[in-house]
Amino acid sequence: MTVLLFIGGVLFVAVGIALSIALHEVGHLLPAKLFKVRVTRYMIGFGPTVWSRKKGETEYGIKAIPAGGYVAMVGMYPPNPTDGSVRPSSTGMFQTLATEARSAAHEEVGPEDANRVFYKLPVWKKIIIMLGGPVMNLLIGVVLMGVLLMGFGMAQATTTVSEVNACQVAYGEPVPTDLSNCTKTPAAAAGLKPGDVITSFDGKDVTDWAAFTEQVRASAGKTVPLVYERAGQSISTTITPVLTARPVIGSNGQAEVDASGTAVTVQAGFLGVGPTSAMVRQPASSVLPTVGENIVQIGGVVFQLPQKLVGVAQAAFSAEPRDPNGPISVVGVGRVAGEVAAMEQIPVSSRVATLISLLAGVNLALFVFNLIPLLPLDGGHVLGALYEGVRRFAAKVFKRKDPGPFDIAKLLPVTYVAAVVLIGMGALLIYADIVKPVNIFG
Repeated sequence: MTVLLFIGGVLFVAVGIALSIALHEVGHLLPAKLFKVRVTRYMIGFGPTVWSRKKGETEYGIKAIPAGGYVAMVGMYPPNPTDGSVRPSSTGMFQTLATEARSAAHEEVGPEDANRVFYKLPVWKKIIIMLGGPVMNLLIGVVLMGVLLMGFGMAQATTTVSEVNACQVAYGEPVPTDLSNCTKTPAAAAGLKPGDVITSFDGKDVTDWAAFTEQVRASAGKTVPLVYERAGQSISTTITPVLTARPVIGSNGQAEVDASGTAVTVQAGFLGVGPTSAMVRQPASSVLPTVGENIVQIGGVVFQLPQKLVGVAQAAFSAEPRDPNGPISVVGVGRVAGEVAAMEQIPVSSRVATLISLLAGVNLALFVFNLIPLLPLDGGHVLGALYEGVRRFAAKVFKRKDPGPFDIAKLLPVTYVAAVVLIGMGALLIYADIVKPVNIFG
């Protein structure tokens, strides 16, 4: 049964990612057709064609290598403005490849396509077409996040105690095996037990665990009244938070770390209790802020990607552990999905919520990653269109001849290098996810 659940989790995410890629390409396809550009192919995957069907002027199909997809539009590269021939390049390997790319694109353009080529579009239409894919991933992420938050809820700390630490131990230090001679935590000394519901601290009602934690942190060394409920009975006592090193909690609710990955701490009050958590459905107003927080976190990972990949490589080829907050490949996502689905001790609703969360995260990651202004990513095409707009605007201001559409084929050398780098990154992450997978469950 566990194996079947694991396979089911992997298939759930695999199908979800395939649909996300397909919809990403739809995000390019629809505006291209709306702006009357002739689209010759809509393909999911790369390599040999497994299945295809032509509808109208567009061939729709699936290819053998499930590593993305593409929409082929006629006239991606502008021809020679004087006679309409293929614009030549100088000699050299990359320049020859650029000329071949222009030739291939030129061959698909017929006389009837004079006003249906991509390069003749206004800059704003080019940008809309190229942003259509990433925006589609963003919309998918927003919808999935809405289903997750409003339908399943978010795990939130309650005011019910889940654990009481027996001994006072410095943050990050191991708990001693011999508990008989250790210094009791304030919570243990006050007689608190798991299941107690804290209702009042220092004369103020406790309705939120985060606010209660802040009160405790600000009350180090101060003896204050505490009221809690146990088995329906209200019990009053006093408690004195002890001053000790505690982690600094960021706006995302997680402990902050420095550049070396070490937790940042501050001297604050401490009781030695932990809360239970419960799934609480969130209002619609919480969806976009949560999506924004996720995008910021993903952006931070992308910004530090070279450094993160060095850490992945070190972990993959040594005994070092993987960073649980580092990048993973689709293989890693599938493995995590399978492990989550196979955890029979967790309620089905929680497992489904986690799988939806994974798909939402993948789509938001695709949104951020594709905005990188580097070919062959969508952001590189957007950058090329913006450059064209600036160049044409400058020519108009200074009353110069219109330079015409920007020939993005000139950037193909960069594209090939970037493609090799992206393939290498993907290969490294897949290898690391096989030999040294991320352990997100501790």
